[in-house]
Amino acid sequence: MKMIEVKEVSKAFGQFQAISKVSFSIDKGKLVGLLGPSGGGKSTLLRMLAGLETPDSGDIIIDGVRVNDLPPQKRGIGFVFQNYALFRHMTVFDNIAFGLKVKKKSKAEIRERVQELLELTNLQGLDKRYPHQLSGGQRQRVAFARALAPGPELLLLDEPFAAMDAKVRKELRSWLKQLIQTIGVTSIFVTHDQDEAVEVADEMLIIQKGRLEQQGTPAEIYTSPKTAFVAEFIGQSTILDNPGKFKGFGHLDDGVKALIRPEFVEVGAKGEIQLASAVETGLVRHVYFRGAYLEVELDVRGSRVFAFRPLERRLIHPGEEVEVLIHRFYVLDGEETRLVENTLKREALSVVI
Repeated sequence: MKMIEVKEVSKAFGQFQAISKVSFSIDKGKLVGLLGPSGGGKSTLLRMLAGLETPDSGDIIIDGVRVNDLPPQKRGIGFVFQNYALFRHMTVFDNIAFGLKVKKKSKAEIRERVQELLELTNLQGLDKRYPHQLSGGQRQRVAFARALAPGPELLLLDEPFAAMDAKVRKELRSWLKQLIQTIGVTSIFVTHDQDEAVEVADEMLIIQKGRLEQQGTPAEIYTSPKTAFVAEFIGQSTILDNPGKFKGFGHLDDGVKALIRPEFVEVGAKGEIQLASAVETGLVRHVYFRGAYLEVELDVRGSRVFAFRPLERRLIHPGEEVEVLIHRFYVLDGEETRLVENTLKREALSVVI
């Protein structure tokens, strides 16, 4: 069932076109990450869904109802801000209960619902504290509980972990995924953190310059980017000029550009890689320790290339000549991308087989 349908929605602020004919739909119960560069339109889109901005054209449909002209309080939406936006003079209990009191729920109903949410968000025993007496992670949990208290059909999160340090952010995003799976509320969160989106989201929406570039699961978007922007934006990548100069890619036209990721490149000490016809010689510029692996920066035919290398293999050092096998590229063909494999590698393997 479609919980959200956005149809040809546009929004301008003066001469600035913030959103341009964006369309997408989201199934009920999904946790969706909204990503893109600063100024790309993420927050504007979220605010239109919330009713804080009105589209210039197009339709926003939530649970089958066109909501363009409905005020925020009638859309059945919970909103979580990156700066918590808690009421400082209220206790945790009263912060969570705020929306229920606005709806004029009975004291017994409020007490039961708040207690349920305190347990759900692991805030038991903190109900009498004030926001200044809580850690950042606890304050954000209170913000989640307050947003969930009225039982929204849709939860909107505007960079909810931006104010956290790295350790707390990682803990909270794992907690958020479990929470959403438990309660089943459809959720959209804005983030600039790719790792966060890939780890948490069921689907991702990539937006830039007010246009929707791609919608899909994290795996789909990472492995099959539809546009040059998405290929470059998601993951670690390097743009190469004239990729046809590399072995196995001589069939590519002069002047095209390609995008290469570290996992597309195999680096070995002399004699480690057996496919001689497809192997390049590279010079190690830098070696970076990344915990579970090494990241190696290479110079190959005058181009900078990065590769990952397992810690279990012999260490290689800056200044060392090494073997480099480029398995594949994303060739940037106008606004689209296509994956191109190393033909010499394929031919060599077919002979061996």
